[in-house]
Amino acid sequence: MKHPTYHRVDVVGISVFYRQAGDPTKPTLLLLHGFPSSSHMFRDLIPQLADRFHVIAPDIPGFGQSASPSRAQFAYTFDNLADVVGKFIEILSIERFALYAFDIGAPIGFRIAMKNPERVTAIISQNGNAYEEALGDVWEPIRRYWVEPTELNREALRAIMKPAAIRWQYEHGVSNLSEISPDGYSLDAFYMARPDAEEIQLDIALDYASNVAMYPAFQAYFREHQPPLLAIWGDKDPFFLPWVPRRSDGTCRMPRFVSSTLATSRWRRTAQRLPPPFLLF
Repeated sequence: MKHPTYHRVDVVGISVFYRQAGDPTKPTLLLLHGFPSSSHMFRDLIPQLADRFHVIAPDIPGFGQSASPSRAQFAYTFDNLADVVGKFIEILSIERFALYAFDIGAPIGFRIAMKNPERVTAIISQNGNAYEEALGDVWEPIRRYWVEPTELNREALRAIMKPAAIRWQYEHGVSNLSEISPDGYSLDAFYMARPDAEEIQLDIALDYASNVAMYPAFQAYFREHQPPLLAIWGDKDPFFLPWVPRRSDGTCRMPRFVSSTLATSRWRRTAQRLPPPFLLF
């Protein structure tokens, strides 16, 4: 079946929504979405893959159609989100899978891969970061929030969750805006307007510092296990910058990019294959 079906499953008391398509006997591909979206971002990609893969795309708790437990009941950390997605994989009896991890789906997916290296057949990392040099200047307000999680610094981040900023994430760097459907950013803005949604995202933003601390562990996983990897960046993405090798004199040599057929979401995407042991580093 090339077109997805839609399901819910209870994972440790949290209702997790997911899209599924393809023959379950074929290799499984797990799609993890990014901020501020949901599995809706894969709506056009899933039918293109479902003739070759068993495709599963959950909404991360706090996003999309999955439940958003109260912050008093559930701490919105990447460890906890990865734990829920990991249990989701177990409940669906997914033994081996390739992982497509985009944006904040990457730190969740990387945690899962580190715990289950023998089960991950390949990784597609789309603007999924594992090195500090990739954090652009736009991270400065978020870095201040990590260092000093005051109400003032928390309030300073609310603008990125407003409709205009969400729309900007879809349109930034796109030369022909008539190609951008309003469906995606309108739905994202709708979800973000729900009660407590901004607070949940601000909690997640605060915990993103835990990923920076885990970059050496992520890198060690990639170096040791060397899963087949396709690393994809958006060449207009100001949040995550592509890996750039440096010459001996300290200057940068820009890598050669080719167009990606896996482009699905916000900015125009470009792809580069990096051979082990370099990968993302």
